[in-house]
Amino acid sequence: MIRRSDNHDLSAQNTFRMKVSCACYIEYDTIEDLKSLDFDSLPKPIMSIGEGSNLLFTKDFEGTVLRSCIDYIKYFDAGADKVPLAVGSGVKWDDLVAKTCADGMWGMENLSLIPGTVGAAAVQNIGAYGVEAKDIIAGVTCFDLQTRDKTAFKVHELRYGYRDSLFKDPEFKGRYIITGVLFSLSRVPSPKIEYGALKKIFDGRQPASPMEVREEIIRIRREKLPDPEEIGSAGSFFKNPVVSAAQFAQIAQGYDTVPHFVLEGGFVKVPAAWMIEQCGFKGVRKGGAAVYEKQPLVIVNASGTAAPDEIVALEQEVIDAVRAKFGVELHPEVEHI
Repeated sequence: MIRRSDNHDLSAQNTFRMKVSCACYIEYDTIEDLKSLDFDSLPKPIMSIGEGSNLLFTKDFEGTVLRSCIDYIKYFDAGADKVPLAVGSGVKWDDLVAKTCADGMWGMENLSLIPGTVGAAAVQNIGAYGVEAKDIIAGVTCFDLQTRDKTAFKVHELRYGYRDSLFKDPEFKGRYIITGVLFSLSRVPSPKIEYGALKKIFDGRQPASPMEVREEIIRIRREKLPDPEEIGSAGSFFKNPVVSAAQFAQIAQGYDTVPHFVLEGGFVKVPAAWMIEQCGFKGVRKGGAAVYEKQPLVIVNASGTAAPDEIVALEQEVIDAVRAKFGVELHPEVEHI
């Protein structure tokens, strides 16, 4: 079923709570709904969103916003250790993680409490605590706006990288609307608990279930991240920069310790949050926007009525300060629309 609203207020469709609108807003329940749309007559451009949890609308959107409400979760239980799971793109991500953990399936538990939908997770290649979506995705089904028909990709075709995928490539961005995602989960215990706080929590012992890992991650995240139901934000605003070993040595000068993670090829990932805090921005508020006092990687709509310009201005101040102090260019994880 198609539900359409013209001159639609998008405040409820973006977790930053930006007071913006779009010319046309459409929700759909099936891929057949998409096939039935007259795309040529819709206001342009056309964009697809999930819950708007990784978006910053900087002004009113002149085109059409599509939102998937495709809602199914289906196991394909063949009795093997690996269990395929097909999920509609409109399913809330954390609802899915909660279900798979309750079912005793391993793979998604580290990605607990990340806002958004399943389709958006596959676009963004969400990640946390040493796990990325690409590690458990087997493939996706899509509606191709160019051919006006369905198509499918296997995971190796999706060009996954750090918060990146084929769907974000300028050549293909906006062409494909994800309608479903196929995951590969495991019955066999396979906890990933070597990353950050998890390593300290479990201290060499194995968790009894994926739900135990999920509960710990929820506790950690709630201690340091704002609840989007209470404070408008888009979660982690900046990507963690990856630098050369030589550049990391320069960054580390004058500090006893610098949190970091060594990658293949000798490159080093440095937490953007640490850099932002060293620049004195933790808890800083400018107008209606602020750097969150518990986690400087997050910019929040502190007043509840912040204008897009206030968010962008604070973002730029942070970028300029980190560049000046460390010679590192921060890049937003949040997509600016």
